[in-house]
Amino acid sequence: MLLNTDEFENARPIYDPRFDGQFLVGVLTTGVYCRPICPVRVPKKENVQLYKSAAAEAGFRPCLRCRQESSPGTPAWIGSSWKVSRALQLIDQCFLDDHSLGELAEQLAAVPRQLTRLFQDHLGASPVSVAQTRRLNF
Repeated sequence: MLLNTDEFENARPIYDPRFDGQFLVGVLTTGVYCRPICPVRVPKKENVQLYKSAAAEAGFRPCLRCRQESSPGTPAWIGSSWKVSRALQLIDQCFLDDHSLGELAEQLAAVPRQLTRLFQDHLGASPVSVAQTRRLNF
């Protein structure tokens, strides 16, 4: 569904995360579509089409920088928030007191680096920092 470009003209240049998942930016000159938070240079207004969701069906290919498949509400995002929630449950059960970060990640079918990145994305802190804070508070 093609959207009115004037409605979202102010949202694109500021990379506002509130608009992430609300629309996709299709760039006619490159044939690529991006999320509104993509760090690439903002294209000219005449080269842009905005879509609610079906940019790929319109012939655009996904941007490799902003990773549209992991935007809020997608299965990848929901799955990652589930992993963080499950990790928090294990941390609350003192899992990291007796086990390593690698063992925690293994419980969640992840690697330590991926789990740390998910924690940074969702909570702004690493799993070890969260566990240390929990120990201090309880």
